[in-house]
Amino acid sequence: MVKEPGYITAASVAHQHGSVEDIDAAAADSQLAGVEQLLEAPHVTEAFVLQTCNRAERYVVSDDPEAGRAALQAAMPDEVDSTVRTLGHEESLRHLLRVAAGLESLVPGEDQILGQVRDAYEDARHVDGLGPVLEEAVTKAIHVGERARTETAINEGVVSLGSAAVELAERERDLEAATALVIGAGEIGTLAAKAVDARSDVAHLYVANRTVPHAEHVTSIVDVAASAIGLDDVASVVDRADLVVSATGSADPIVEPAAFETTGDTVVIDIGQPRDIPPIVDEQPGTDVFDLDDLEAVTAETRANREAAAARVEDIVEDELAHLLTRYKRTRADDVISTMYESAERVKAREVEQALGSLDLDDEEREVVEAMADSLVNQLLAAPTKSLRDAAEADDWATIDTALALFDPDFGETEFPPSVADVDADVPDRFSRLVDADD
Repeated sequence: MVKEPGYITAASVAHQHGSVEDIDAAAADSQLAGVEQLLEAPHVTEAFVLQTCNRAERYVVSDDPEAGRAALQAAMPDEVDSTVRTLGHEESLRHLLRVAAGLESLVPGEDQILGQVRDAYEDARHVDGLGPVLEEAVTKAIHVGERARTETAINEGVVSLGSAAVELAERERDLEAATALVIGAGEIGTLAAKAVDARSDVAHLYVANRTVPHAEHVTSIVDVAASAIGLDDVASVVDRADLVVSATGSADPIVEPAAFETTGDTVVIDIGQPRDIPPIVDEQPGTDVFDLDDLEAVTAETRANREAAAARVEDIVEDELAHLLTRYKRTRADDVISTMYESAERVKAREVEQALGSLDLDDEEREVVEAMADSLVNQLLAAPTKSLRDAAEADDWATIDTALALFDPDFGETEFPPSVADVDADVPDRFSRLVDADD
């Protein structure tokens, strides 16, 4: 029987089905660590992990889907069982393409996810997590994400999480002449700072980061009066901030609850993963804390405006998925075909060597005989090759099994009856006449 190569299985905890706490709980210590953990599981040959503010996802390739599911289940904590979506081979591929295209994002079409997929790709490559199956899948996903953004309007006018946070803050407070603090100078923090600059009339913007030069870079690309500070100075700025947007990847809270005791009316948007601000801060008088779940309402309007573009992106995803599945199937068939040709090549080489040993031919005549043998092999195997590829694309593995039984990929290693050159003394004359006929 033909053994199909890698079978992809995925497990996803994302904003559509889980809370911020669920996503936090499902995430590995890092994408690198997540991939390494999965590669240690029995029968797992490839692994890919994607972790963002909105999702914690793991993909594995195994020789058996049950083994893949077992590996993913072992990697996910029990407390998130009710929010985990486990996806089979084709469903996993479709989901990954949709994620990269922005169709699964909290803000449809947002650009950050494509960069995050690229980063996850590099992390998986760094620890040898990608083989022929996931390499093909992830690069196809990146290609789909690029097509979605260049061929449709899916990201035109789309707010990022950073700008969605500022829009939510504007609905809660008048930010004119306000003081804003953005904690984190990464991609989302930078977008939040740009959104503060573009969407509000704040008087001053503070950007805090563990590495102050990174914060200084962010302050240099905004027009509003801005200052860069270290994380040690955050508490003193929080005390006078009207808006706080926190977006770091710190494993521990960035700001202690005590820092908000005297802030007065303050809007806090926590889009860190895990949380940067302890939820108890929301109980402080005048302080309102919002998280990723609260951004859902803000982004609902954007989602409605993107429906037409999203429909076109859906078509792109399905088109590219069909190409990807066909390529996988042809690759499977090509492995069988390659084995068949290799076996035929061994038989041809042996028979040609025996025949030429019985003939007295010059170099040119030998080349004619060898070319004729190559042509015979190619012509004899041309029809089976096409049939095997067609069968693979149609998932007709029974036909491929039958072809293997008929052609026997090991027939080049078996004992054959004596070569024709050994039993027919007239062979030299026949070959000579064949060569002469070509002259």
